[in-house]
Amino acid sequence: MLKAWFAIPFWQRVLGAFVVGVAAGLLVPDVAVALKPLGDLFIRALKMLVAPLIFCAIVNAILQFGDDEGIGTIGAKTVGLFLLTAVIASVIGLSVGSLLDISATQDLSAVADYQEKAVPGPAEVFLNMIPVNPFAALTEGNILQIVVFAALVGIAIRQVGEPARPLGNVLKAGAQTMYRITKMVLELTPLGVLGLMAWVVGHYGLASLAPLAAFIGAIYLACLLHMLLTYGTMVKLAGMSPWYFFKSVFSAQLVAFTTCSSFGTIPAAHQAITEKLGVQKSYASFVLPLGATINMDGCGGIYPAIASIFIAQLYGIPLEFTDYLLITATATLASVGTAGVPGTALVMLTVTLNVIGLPLEGIAFIAAVDRIIDMIRTATNVTGDMAVSVMLGREEREQQPVEATS
Repeated sequence: MLKAWFAIPFWQRVLGAFVVGVAAGLLVPDVAVALKPLGDLFIRALKMLVAPLIFCAIVNAILQFGDDEGIGTIGAKTVGLFLLTAVIASVIGLSVGSLLDISATQDLSAVADYQEKAVPGPAEVFLNMIPVNPFAALTEGNILQIVVFAALVGIAIRQVGEPARPLGNVLKAGAQTMYRITKMVLELTPLGVLGLMAWVVGHYGLASLAPLAAFIGAIYLACLLHMLLTYGTMVKLAGMSPWYFFKSVFSAQLVAFTTCSSFGTIPAAHQAITEKLGVQKSYASFVLPLGATINMDGCGGIYPAIASIFIAQLYGIPLEFTDYLLITATATLASVGTAGVPGTALVMLTVTLNVIGLPLEGIAFIAAVDRIIDMIRTATNVTGDMAVSVMLGREEREQQPVEATS
């Protein structure tokens, strides 16, 4: 029986678990909510991977690149493309939000409480990139600090040369070991997806989403348009069939959708683009952690754009053309500081609302369903990471030939 289970394609196992979880949440909500520990187990296993995987993988990636100038060029192209897609995401969000009357006839009296959190300024964000204690950054899972320290270690090993070769070999072996552990943990994906989806549907229910159905629908529509049009065009320009791309990364998208964590999805995304799309591990290990840190098209582009329009309509506040420009600029810049973990998009939304003078109390009207929205936001973010990996991986000649690339 176990052999028959593993004979089923991985994405079909994940999709089947997704469907069963939703059905359980609708039919037996009490039982479904009790399945949440299965999802928690999966998330804990993913979190266990992230810090050591990112550290070893980034060092390994830097050691495999040709020269320091090449690393800088690839990094600049990657960041530039992430920022470009963030601008496009904001424009799509504003367009969808403007065309849909997402506040009409909505009764939003029953909402979750929202407690405003402090948003760090640009200087604080910059300083927080440098770890005071690298070991503390690893134990606390401070991803941005891990990325910076790993990059410095990799560059230093290359510059030291032969004396540092043993350390480089150890970290290369560490990366290979983490890849193997990752494959083990990913076998838990169907179990985790089942538990998480059962809990989400069982806890919230479909009826509780009705008052905010139009708002949720606008977010989902904008995210789907961004994935299909923007990312589909990117991979097409890279010489790959968009259908083949989306089919290959579907399992990683489902992991992102159910866990709501860009960082937690790195192992699944890494497996999808390296094993199915031919992106070399050195490049995937460089782009995916960077993308999980700064590529937040769903959280920092689409979401604040539509949420701002929604809150403005609720309070009867008209928005001018300059407000739309401010939303686009602020959302794009704020996406750089958004952490790839669940829930932080609400914090970053306060930045956009402050800039255009909308009441922060309006966040309470959407906080109740943030988990539902966070699912598609994260799936969008992770899809963008993988699309950029494919596009720039092809450009930098870092890919192996793959089947069905037309």
